[in-house]
Amino acid sequence: MTFKQEIERRRTLAVIAHPDAGKTTLTEKLLLFGGAIHVAGAVKSNKIRKSAMSDFMEIERQRGISVSTSVMTFEYRDRKVNILDTPGHEDFAEDTYRTLTAVDSVIIVIDGAKGVELQTRRLMEVCRMRNTPVIVFVNKLDREAKDPFDLLDEIEKELKIDVIPLSWPAGAGSSFKGVYNRFEKKLQLFCSANRQKSATDILEITDLKSTEAWSALGDKANRQLIDDLDVIETVYSVFDKPKYDAGKLAPIFFGSAMNNFGVRELLNCFVEIAPYPQKSVTDVREISPFEPKLTGFVFKIHANLDPNHRDRIAFLKVCSGVFERNRIYFHVASKKQMRFSSPNAFLADKKSIVDESFPGDIVGLHDTGNFKIGDTLTEGELLNFRGIPNFSPELFRYIENADPMKSKQLAKGIDQLMDEGVAQLFTLKINGRKVIGCVGMLQFDVIQYRLEYEYGAKCKYEPLSIYKACWFDGEDKNQIDDFITRKYSNIALDKYGRNVYLADSAFALKMAEDKFDKIKFHLMVNH
Repeated sequence: MTFKQEIERRRTLAVIAHPDAGKTTLTEKLLLFGGAIHVAGAVKSNKIRKSAMSDFMEIERQRGISVSTSVMTFEYRDRKVNILDTPGHEDFAEDTYRTLTAVDSVIIVIDGAKGVELQTRRLMEVCRMRNTPVIVFVNKLDREAKDPFDLLDEIEKELKIDVIPLSWPAGAGSSFKGVYNRFEKKLQLFCSANRQKSATDILEITDLKSTEAWSALGDKANRQLIDDLDVIETVYSVFDKPKYDAGKLAPIFFGSAMNNFGVRELLNCFVEIAPYPQKSVTDVREISPFEPKLTGFVFKIHANLDPNHRDRIAFLKVCSGVFERNRIYFHVASKKQMRFSSPNAFLADKKSIVDESFPGDIVGLHDTGNFKIGDTLTEGELLNFRGIPNFSPELFRYIENADPMKSKQLAKGIDQLMDEGVAQLFTLKINGRKVIGCVGMLQFDVIQYRLEYEYGAKCKYEPLSIYKACWFDGEDKNQIDDFITRKYSNIALDKYGRNVYLADSAFALKMAEDKFDKIKFHLMVNH
């Protein structure tokens, strides 16, 4: 297969949603129908079943939520699909936002009963800013849901994007029997009683006016389906691929991920219409995926992926060229040459060594602390990729050692977890106390849990009233020294030794900016 063909057969997507819309369940079923797994896992932790493949961290299994992006790869219909399952909870949104920089398209999952929710709108804003192509999967149609036409209007209004239904539900709630696939022009009714395995006993009907259709659906349901499809043909235009590629048109699919309804239709259509890897923007120039020389960037770091080996993995999105095992590449941030003997491909936490990876692929690189989020690998060119977000912490706590015998484990755990980018560590100059800054409250619980479970260290938190963490710099050294002296009790160092002002109120920050006019204050800095 040629280099061009390898690129054009790749599909790299993120699955995003508001919490509890069924995002991880859909991801699981895409893996199931894609042949990557044979039995789907239950997401809810109170079920005695195999836990979800993409929720591989212990705390995810216990709480039934996703707190970290996981990467899964499989082959389907001669396409290589890279799925990034993201956290839905807003407290972990920065992980999702960074992941969106590494994908070429997105599937948004919406609860059919709840419709468009707050986090869905926020995530769509990020997709809109990047012109990312979007497919919407309306989930949980096996429960009582809103009218499908009302949902189409709501999606169009709330997400500010044109829509076109490419599948349509046959019935709803307890009478939900399957979906009509407008993309392939056939009705598919699902008969399997086993929800954890991909159904093989699917009844396919191509003529809705046939005796078979009337018998399978019943007079009322079949008449309703025919009428609905007539309305759709009248109201909604035909599928416009360039408009979808530009992020202006969202194909809509209906189904129930838990019951295997509509997932195969979604997957079949996705691999046909979703874009292959596209151009990337850097501070120097645009990068085409078809360029022969390698470029790529680190969008995620996961510490302790395997607790038995204390490993640390940097997730690299390949943007151009071919990433080859044991070849030397240039790390732009450190200006060092690096060789990687065991780059990994993923199925959640299950890794396999790969000899080569192409644009669109996600490669796991074993890291001893060299990488930071946003770092670039090239074959010598000095460039950095744009659009990888950093976040200013909004919640702060003192972190203390709860077990003096495990101080080394605690220090190592904090050091590695901070590199993941979900929280930041500050050390007060006045007394050396450690302060953790997070965007969401749940992150404190996750850090505490992972320190104990993965590193054998226990911590406790103490309250701290801080408004913002502000990095500061300037050319007037005397004014900086004066500022540090006057605000010494609120001055800290971040993980990289940079000065940070922990302002305890908006008024205090405004006064500092006015009085020390030659100092520049920043709420976010690049790592």
